[in-house]
Amino acid sequence: MPRMATIAPPTVDDVMSVLGSVIDPELGSDIVSLGMVPSVEVSPAGVVTVGIKLTIMGCPLRAEIRDEVRDRVSLHPGVTHVEIDWGEMNADERAEVMTKARWNARENAPDTEVPLSCRVLAIASGKGGVGKSSVTVNLAAALAAAGYTVGVLDADIWGFSVPRLLGIDERMEAEPGEGSGKPQIIPNELRVGDGLLKVVSTGFLVGEETALMWRGLMLTKAVEQFLRDVRWGELDYLLIDMPPGTGDVQMGLARMLPRTDLIVVTTPALAAQKVAQRAADMAQRSFLKVVGVIENMSAFTDHHGDVHALFGSGGGAALANAIGAPLLGQVPIEPGVAEGGDTGVPVSIAGSSAAADVFRTIAERIVADIAPPTPADEIDMAGCSARLFDTVNAAFAELDAKPSA
Repeated sequence: MPRMATIAPPTVDDVMSVLGSVIDPELGSDIVSLGMVPSVEVSPAGVVTVGIKLTIMGCPLRAEIRDEVRDRVSLHPGVTHVEIDWGEMNADERAEVMTKARWNARENAPDTEVPLSCRVLAIASGKGGVGKSSVTVNLAAALAAAGYTVGVLDADIWGFSVPRLLGIDERMEAEPGEGSGKPQIIPNELRVGDGLLKVVSTGFLVGEETALMWRGLMLTKAVEQFLRDVRWGELDYLLIDMPPGTGDVQMGLARMLPRTDLIVVTTPALAAQKVAQRAADMAQRSFLKVVGVIENMSAFTDHHGDVHALFGSGGGAALANAIGAPLLGQVPIEPGVAEGGDTGVPVSIAGSSAAADVFRTIAERIVADIAPPTPADEIDMAGCSARLFDTVNAAFAELDAKPSA
């Protein structure tokens, strides 16, 4: 039974302000900004009725949200009783809430060891078997051969293949971090021409034949650790070999590194294009920019010069048109690509061939147009806010230096 109010009840604005501190434990944002509070009513007797819409009526966190709302609203001395009027969102409302939650997560991204000056490119696909890892290491090697320092993060935790593709089998070591003393993972390094590859993979922690039987949460935590606890040092580029599909790792990466750009790999088959489009849709829903499409396993040219479209044709162009991103290149089927993966020497740096030329051309386009490296005079700046802060300080310093009238 409601108690008698001894002072004036709160206003609706007062209640909404308090509810702004109630965090949905699953979505990580407050229930007001997420649009979960459609109504608040306050009676003269101090009875507060809060309307709350859940994404689904059977939400397992309903009791936690209920208790948090009651506890916080009841703190106002003019409140005699708190009632909750539960509702359920429709499909459009659920989509809007998830969009807001993803945006809030992006704006509050946690700190990582990846330098702010680094250009981050995730190489993604809608399904496995399209040669995504091969594309990743060949582009990374081509960028390193051009003189850049390139990180390679093997985020395909279950299906790691980057160590073999790059011919690296040393285990990763850990050293105490500077200042904190917290252990940091040291990437394995590979010198390529005038550049450098820094490589991190679960393949450097377990044997190549070991099956990692991890659930989604553990996969996400592993990727988070590779971003937070690896001493990446200076990087021009970080290429991330993503697992296929649109699951936990993809969503975790969007939250941890919201400045990531996506390159989608597909095959020429039109059916594969439809599957790859899901990866692009995931990126767009997570506010990540899709900067290009690569068609892998394109046509095969035999020793007579005849071209054979073994896996169909048109998939890469169709995907690029569908998502509004450029088709960066079509990598032909070529024995040298598979041989490079078997020997640990990517074809993009092994010599001259049609596939090598395509990989090098894509790398050149990345540098020149798609994701140019951060200019040297901006590397020490944390971002636009830092540059603005310095500009304002310089303006005030100039004013202070002028003699007064």
